[in-house]
Amino acid sequence: MRLASKLTLALVLVMCVVLSLYGYLSVRRERALFETDMRRDEHLIGIALRAAVIEIWRRDGMNEALRVLGEASEREDGVTFRWVWLDAPAGGRYAPALPAADIAELSRGAEVFRLQREGDRSGRFYTYAPVAVDPARVGAIEISESLEEEETYVHASVVNTVISIVALAALSGLLAMTFGQLLVGRPTQRLVDKTRRIGEGDLGGPLLLPQRDELGQIAREINAMCDNLAEARERAARETTARIAALEQLRHADRLGTVGKLASGLAHELGTPLNVVGGRAKMIARGLSTEETAESARIIAEQADRMTKIIRQLLDFARRRVAHKAPADLAHIARQTLVLLEPLARKRGVTVRLDEAGGAPARAEVDAGQMQQVLTNLVINGMQSMKRGGELTVRVEHARARPPADHGGAEGEHLAVRVIDRGEGIEPGNVSRIFEPFFTTKDVGEGTGLGLSVSYGIVREHGGWIDVESELGEGSTFTVYLAPSGDGAARPAAGDDGAPSPRRGGAAGAAA
Repeated sequence: MRLASKLTLALVLVMCVVLSLYGYLSVRRERALFETDMRRDEHLIGIALRAAVIEIWRRDGMNEALRVLGEASEREDGVTFRWVWLDAPAGGRYAPALPAADIAELSRGAEVFRLQREGDRSGRFYTYAPVAVDPARVGAIEISESLEEEETYVHASVVNTVISIVALAALSGLLAMTFGQLLVGRPTQRLVDKTRRIGEGDLGGPLLLPQRDELGQIAREINAMCDNLAEARERAARETTARIAALEQLRHADRLGTVGKLASGLAHELGTPLNVVGGRAKMIARGLSTEETAESARIIAEQADRMTKIIRQLLDFARRRVAHKAPADLAHIARQTLVLLEPLARKRGVTVRLDEAGGAPARAEVDAGQMQQVLTNLVINGMQSMKRGGELTVRVEHARARPPADHGGAEGEHLAVRVIDRGEGIEPGNVSRIFEPFFTTKDVGEGTGLGLSVSYGIVREHGGWIDVESELGEGSTFTVYLAPSGDGAARPAAGDDGAPSPRRGGAAGAAA
């Protein structure tokens, strides 16, 4: 039910209750006034008749007095007069109409008034005026008047009151509904429409309510709120654009830093084919047979292709790209990453190995370039922690896991990419800070403190999280959890800007 209708109904109900109470009290007052008038009139009539009866009784006797009383009764319309003896037997000619017990006050010389009703609209009003004509007996004049006129009057008053109540209620309800619709209903509906548009994102078109009441004030406050929201939306859009640009610059800087590390390993990787190319070129320059020249040219072409592939991989990794998520095989991304990092691993005396855990498909909705950057950071981080060399394993598998509290969600099936090293582990006091930007425990020149922070942000944007297990002197395991492709769109969790504490905690040697 609308607000205007509720207000109208409440007003009509209150008015009906008030008018009904007023009508009831008015009827009671009219009835009391009517009875008071009858009592006063019969009292005056009783005084006059008593004086006349006493005078005639003493002068002409009882019969003459009763005859005069009877003639007076015939002349009064609706009022009857009778002579009664208080001690007359019930049903006798001079017996009172009311029981003797009800008019016992006559014996003390007091005037008696009694109202006797018979049904809803009948009855009589009795007045007993004592007359002292016989010292031995108590006599009185009984004056009675029908209540029919009173009831007719009261009934008419009740009908008039009911009609007035209905008419006033109908008129008040109509006026209240009309003005309520104009002053409350329509403005309220416009407020509802405006708030619905705001909920849908439409902040334009100010709401104009000319009235200067609470609803008008609400409309003005809503307009001010829309202006503030529009300004905040524009400011948030600008800040988001700037934040994305800064984040991309940060990731690109981390990528270029990684390229520098890769370049040192690739320099040695390029040295061998360059030596082969140089030697074969000298052999051709000395003048060889046609067959030897062709063989040397073929070898030069193979080595050139090899160097081209190595440089192309490095350039592809370093190039700035727009993020584009698509279903991709995480095992394939891991394989490409290890091929790119193999020269750097050999330089450090580390053997890298890919474990596909049964070869089950591991497809996820990711940006392949960003995931390669994540794995590159984690693998390099692991290699740097392995001061004495050893084996570093990247394992891709399906696993059930429960997201951390700051990520949210229920336990379910996820894709897990684990980077397992046999390095030095991490100090327990540094566990909670490993994902903080620019936090690093590496030697000068080995890290900027951006690798793990950037990796953490990328994974969170893909709807996943990074779990860490570490033990001093035993090594560490970084696990990237992602939703399988087709299980719902990845969603970033709250708190992407902050660095959460790892669930079981540790990092591969030193933080990136």
